[in-house]
Amino acid sequence: MNLDGLKKTIGPGIIMAAAAIGVSHLVQSTRAGAEFGFALVWAVLLANLFKYPFLEFGPRYALATGRDMIRGYADMSRAALWIFILFTVTTMFAILAVVAMVTGSLASNLTGIDLPVTWWSGIVMLICILLLISNRYSVLDGLIKSLMVIFAVSTVIAMVAAFSVAEYQPDPGFIAPEIWTVSGVAFLIALMGWMPIPIDAAAWHSIWSVEKLKQTGYRPRLSEVRFDFNVGYIGAALIALCFLTLGALIMYGSGESYAASATAFSSQFVNLYTLTLGEWSALIIIICAFTTMFSTTLTVTDTYPRVLTHILNLLAPSTESSKNRVYRMLLVTIAGGAFILLFLLGDRFRFLIDLATTLSFLTAPVLAFINHKLIMQPEVSPEYRPPVWLYRLSISGIIFLTLFAFIYVYWMLRF
Repeated sequence: MNLDGLKKTIGPGIIMAAAAIGVSHLVQSTRAGAEFGFALVWAVLLANLFKYPFLEFGPRYALATGRDMIRGYADMSRAALWIFILFTVTTMFAILAVVAMVTGSLASNLTGIDLPVTWWSGIVMLICILLLISNRYSVLDGLIKSLMVIFAVSTVIAMVAAFSVAEYQPDPGFIAPEIWTVSGVAFLIALMGWMPIPIDAAAWHSIWSVEKLKQTGYRPRLSEVRFDFNVGYIGAALIALCFLTLGALIMYGSGESYAASATAFSSQFVNLYTLTLGEWSALIIIICAFTTMFSTTLTVTDTYPRVLTHILNLLAPSTESSKNRVYRMLLVTIAGGAFILLFLLGDRFRFLIDLATTLSFLTAPVLAFINHKLIMQPEVSPEYRPPVWLYRLSISGIIFLTLFAFIYVYWMLRF
């Protein structure tokens, strides 16, 4: 590795981190700490560990072949491609709706402008569309890097402040909830569903990696690509533990129940922190939260149109100008679909999040197996295939994800 090479390589891993550090961290990780204290640290660590290979295969495949994984799915098996398409199309509106709803509720809190969360969500998505309409990867790359710096600084300040509050004690009458109950297992699976990000993101990452190669004209070494990935991935895992810690230190045993609506969540999130840390922390907390969610919404708003554009180009090849037109059309269409979904369902915040994250976890074993098989295809030369330790971790990850999917189904059918 060299410094100049790293400068030209860094980017896709940071974008992945921006997509990851959102609902799974701000909402689910904080909620894990708030409801269970530090009892679910193991779940966060294991989810990050066992999803690692399947997400790392994204940039690895892109570097090895110069192609994104979606094209690899199509060449490997039409079934693999259509499974990916099915999972993408059936979840994209709900995922964008959820991240936009959380961002909109935080925007309302930050600005003090009292609009329904549905309208705030629409405004957030409109801003994202205006930023992305040029379909230039460099715009996304530059914006995300700036937002992630703001987020990292504000999170560290919040963490230091939380550890300094020695006088905080849980409610004396508080009874710790059980994990191995129907509701506990349901939340456990929802927590791990997007921890740190759905496995679909491997294909997204491969697209960003190919775009980065085109933007810079530089073909990085595998070590440089893995460094970029590890910075984003390990950073996202550490931030998840930070939010779980914040929830455990500040909310656990407080007697407050976690909000079921986005509007209530936004106010509760800020109020519980300021009650413990002091009013001075309100601006830091809200900036931290809003920056986190806006970067996630921006990334997700860009990702689905980009992914579907690649899929449509595979099914019916077109010119570059045609692809740009399709991207812009899908950018508006998918955001519009997410807005309609929010309009129809209203502020059913916790229900939507748990549903989307649970579906992601239950589909994870299938995508994990497909990615494992893809990285071992003939077009991936031996020097780019996973080393023994990563190959074994991949097999272990498939077993882990399948086992917990069965545990979830067992608990739901048992009770």
